[in-house]
Amino acid sequence: MRTENLDSAFCPRQPATAVAKAHVPIKFNDWITCPNPKPAAQLRLFCLPFAGGGASIYRTWGKGLSPAIEVCPIQLPGRENRFREPAHTAALPLAELLADQIQRYAEKPFMLFGHSMGALLAFELTKILQRQNAPLPLTLFLSAHRAAHLPARRAPMHALPDQEFIEKLRRFGGFPDEILEHQDLLDFLLPTLRADLTLCDFYDYVPDTPLNCPLQLYAGRQDTEVSPEDVEAWSEHTTQSANLHVFPGGHFFLRSDADALMQAISTASSRFVVL
Repeated sequence: MRTENLDSAFCPRQPATAVAKAHVPIKFNDWITCPNPKPAAQLRLFCLPFAGGGASIYRTWGKGLSPAIEVCPIQLPGRENRFREPAHTAALPLAELLADQIQRYAEKPFMLFGHSMGALLAFELTKILQRQNAPLPLTLFLSAHRAAHLPARRAPMHALPDQEFIEKLRRFGGFPDEILEHQDLLDFLLPTLRADLTLCDFYDYVPDTPLNCPLQLYAGRQDTEVSPEDVEAWSEHTTQSANLHVFPGGHFFLRSDADALMQAISTASSRFVVL
């Protein structure tokens, strides 16, 4: 793991004058949501969902995290209020769109969190921001996904027959049985789930310059999909620090260990907060 030199290496961030402008309300859009606006917050935390998930999975985070953090869940096409739009099936074009959206709201310092598929998208869009010399996240939170350069540990899922596909989802533990056993709801959700799994199954890592921002790496001790060692391997993708935190739960520890996860995010963010 790399150790960050705080005197000589840091993520690009806005000057202190940007904080003074934070009290001006901002209008968010279909991509960037904000269930609990905090115009006076010093930082923004953009959150990307797991496969099949929507922005609502982060709707309580604004109350659970530090008052200094304004939580801005990202709503991807194909889910919740954007259900009429087709979900994307390729990571890089979607990351390009996301990078453009993030830059529209980078007038104050920000961080980026992604869980599972969301971690992959967060990594790729941060690479794009760096190539464009745009502001980078103060911290990039990568949760429950193997490092991008590692090979997949499971066979592709996206084209499995419905029943086998649903059974695989059940094993991940992220979808309640009342959803997986409700045929009408499944018929509604399956196209987006298959699109998201297509994105994951066909992801092709392209080597690039390591990121110039620190990483916080989160893993579940009981995760049968991604091991803590596979998550820790993200440390190869930064010139700065990379810290691994292992939670007791499985792949969806962001639900089972939600309080501990939010505490870890608040602690990692506190170094950027001006008291």
